[in-house]
Amino acid sequence: MAEPIEDRPWSTLAPEVTAALRPELPALADEIVEAISHGVPEYARPLEGPFGDALRAGVEQALQRFLDLMERPDAEEGPDPGREIYVDLGRGERRAGRGLDALLAAYRLGARVAWRKLAAAGERVGLEPETLYLLAESIFAYIDEISGESVEGYAMEQAAAAGELQRQRRRLAALLIQSPPADATAVEAIAPAAGWGLPRRVAAVAAEGEEPDRLAMRLGADVIAAGVAPGVCALVPDPEAPGRRAQLEAALEGRLAALGPSVPWRQAAISAKRARATLELAQHGAIAGESALVAAADHSLALLLNADRGLARDLAESALAPLADETDASRERLVETLREWIRGQGRTEQVAATLHVHPQTVRYRLGRLRELFGGRLDDPDLRFELELGLRVMSGEASD
Repeated sequence: MAEPIEDRPWSTLAPEVTAALRPELPALADEIVEAISHGVPEYARPLEGPFGDALRAGVEQALQRFLDLMERPDAEEGPDPGREIYVDLGRGERRAGRGLDALLAAYRLGARVAWRKLAAAGERVGLEPETLYLLAESIFAYIDEISGESVEGYAMEQAAAAGELQRQRRRLAALLIQSPPADATAVEAIAPAAGWGLPRRVAAVAAEGEEPDRLAMRLGADVIAAGVAPGVCALVPDPEAPGRRAQLEAALEGRLAALGPSVPWRQAAISAKRARATLELAQHGAIAGESALVAAADHSLALLLNADRGLARDLAESALAPLADETDASRERLVETLREWIRGQGRTEQVAATLHVHPQTVRYRLGRLRELFGGRLDDPDLRFELELGLRVMSGEASD
């Protein structure tokens, strides 16, 4: 059975190994810097100035830390301030817009140069082959460790950048949907930081309570969202693109939501307001759509009547006041007859078929309605008020 591989094999090296290798560090640092500047294209630049100073300092610190760990293995149990060097190097690569390939290649190249130089020094002082093998294992294990620290730093910076981007996108969405609308100049100023090109047209999607970033991610990479109590509102670019509606419905996975009208981005607040109002009506069962995504454009009248619910109730009560003294049963029959008569544009036979009653019954009820309403039934404006009142009564604009 093979012997287990030590995570930190340098902890078993004898102290005299460190004493033999430490004098080699200055020349070794120079050789590694030279090798990296020629062997890693991304670092192939003059070594004068800040870049050269930073590279040399990084190499010297790496070598010094390696020998310190060999010399004092017990110190590994506590916090290691040296690791922040390599975490920061990883962060720096992300900030510079590079991947980690160049940095990790520099680490590997440095390890090869260090092994060659330190192995030669060990042979000169008579270190046993077994010790040299362990030294080689230690060097490459150490490089793996600092590589991992740089990977961690890169990931941390990447997450921080992503978090800042999402914060800016939430801020942009909030500006666009706020009422009164934000100044267009402020929106245009923050859009680049949010990585969001202002589209020609947008539509708002209002959904029940959810984390804004999660909703935006589900609806599409080009969607931004902000929390607007008691739910969340997303802005969808190019909402009239082929297949967009189906894409949104699939992404919502059956969650109740409302789609505002397509508008220029400067009017996003209008779309958001209507989407939120539509969602509220759907939540209370006042309207319903063929899917969980209810379109505001399909319920414009209900939105209009609910814009001022008190006024809508007053209108209904005033328009239908002549029915107030009827019995409940009579009022119910007359209301359904009046509703279908208005919808059927006065066609008695059609009203009778819809209500499943005899045409003569409809004529009788219409006679009673004419007694109550008089000439209002023949006045287009008053008949329109009656229709609105009936819609309010039926719940299409209810609380």
